[in-house]
Amino acid sequence: MDQLMVFAANHPLLSTAWVALVVAIIVITVMIKMSPVKQVSPQELTFQVNKENGVVVDIRTDKEFKTSRIIDALHLSQEKANKNDFAALEKHKDKPIIVVCTAGLTATKVANQLLKAGFSQVSLLKGGMNAWVGAGLPVTKK
Repeated sequence: MDQLMVFAANHPLLSTAWVALVVAIIVITVMIKMSPVKQVSPQELTFQVNKENGVVVDIRTDKEFKTSRIIDALHLSQEKANKNDFAALEKHKDKPIIVVCTAGLTATKVANQLLKAGFSQVSLLKGGMNAWVGAGLPVTKK
């Protein structure tokens, strides 16, 4: 413990950065756990689609969506998402909605917007399409 105090006294910038990182990790972890938007694995996504009639909503660019996507995924452009234009999804309002982006980072904002728009069960694919492809799950180009 004495060595830690000496290090902190000799390197205040490094010590502050370390404490800030630890606090940030704790805050982000708590926010994820408390969020109404849950992160699901590729296997959980498959279960929701097959057993609960879940709907996959892909928010990647048109080019990425046309290149490869999860089978039966619906496309929602960033432009429509930014305008809260979810008219194409209205008939799926009471079904589980799983939002998919490239790496699982940008889907959170859209998932929260869907919740505010009245969609009851919204989650996002943890790791995005990268996790889906990495798990060796099927994609389509049609």
